[in-house]
Amino acid sequence: MLTPAQALQRILGLLTPLAQVEAVALERSVARVLARAPRSDVDLPPFDKSAMDGFAVRSADFGPEGLRELALLGESRAGAPLRAEVGPGECAAIYTGAELPRGADAVVIVEQSRALPDGRVRLEDRPKPGQHLCRRASDLAVGMPVLAAGRRVRAVDLALLAAVGCEPVPVVRRPRVAVLTSGDELVAPDALPGRGQIREGNTLHLAAMASAAGAEVVLRGVVRDDEGELRRAFEDALERCDALLTTGGVSMGKYDLVGAALERCGVRGEFHKVAIKPGKPLWFGVRGSVPVFALPGNPVSCLVNHEVFVAPALRVLGGEARAEVLARPARGRWRGTARGPNPREQYLPVRLEPADDGGMDLVPVPWNGSADVVGISRCAALAVQLADAPLAPGDVLAYRPLA
Repeated sequence: MLTPAQALQRILGLLTPLAQVEAVALERSVARVLARAPRSDVDLPPFDKSAMDGFAVRSADFGPEGLRELALLGESRAGAPLRAEVGPGECAAIYTGAELPRGADAVVIVEQSRALPDGRVRLEDRPKPGQHLCRRASDLAVGMPVLAAGRRVRAVDLALLAAVGCEPVPVVRRPRVAVLTSGDELVAPDALPGRGQIREGNTLHLAAMASAAGAEVVLRGVVRDDEGELRRAFEDALERCDALLTTGGVSMGKYDLVGAALERCGVRGEFHKVAIKPGKPLWFGVRGSVPVFALPGNPVSCLVNHEVFVAPALRVLGGEARAEVLARPARGRWRGTARGPNPREQYLPVRLEPADDGGMDLVPVPWNGSADVVGISRCAALAVQLADAPLAPGDVLAYRPLA
């Protein structure tokens, strides 16, 4: 079997990122992937501006003693700069963010000032040129790129994109995804299960996780354990979507028909089974540029496979930079009991508890295996125990937070 790292490398190596670009309103661009690097159409700051409330002065007016009484010329405030030039023996009141008047080259903060009865100002400082100033273009100059292509836009980026006039925002089209599950035993969440039946929830959490990874879920449904029906459903999805996710029907039983049905639809199988626990039966293939993930039906196995393999693939397919997708995971300390080695990489449900030293403790959550949706709903993350590695209390592990 492939290791999880080998499987992910194989998957990503077969993907062709989408190239279609669309423009979205700035206010709706959060979580979208930039198709190209926006460039600034202005200098930031657009002028020399004050970083403090105080007085704009000429540093040459101050001698070694650092004490001067200056005539107050006027004021410069945000949106209403002083038009006059500050001359020898003069100063101007200035406020944070306001444009520095001509002639001035420094700011003395208001705490070091005292108003005099004759309208002048007493300043107790020895200002140097540039003191308490933000120089024009010190943050960004006209024409400079502001964010890299392949970056997923965050809420904090909106102010920057607005400042450089990036409206609308050029983004990569979101991958269209189909999420299907198979099983004669499945009924809708609002139905009362009969004998041998269970309510279907895998497509719900798979669709939600796919959306969180940047995809647009355009098809979701349940298919009976019939090869003809499976083939018809798969053909429809493969024609309409950029990626196909299925769950169930990928083990070795008589009614595990998904892999064979996919291959009869022209999907080239790349591998079946990965050395991961839970989630070993993963089947992966491609038809043309469309990746196909056939995940096991147990909900926790399904979740682990999506976190480790599907979500990174959807993010790369949607144009996100691989360096962002494969960023180093978070790490914390294991606070459970000792565990022996296992030939497969294991994903263990844990709570996250902040430690006194600023780190994160990984506290195991009791659960009863890959079908236990109750146990997994109580966890905040999955801790990763590497293959063939024993685990002792206090060991540092990678972990994957769950949304």
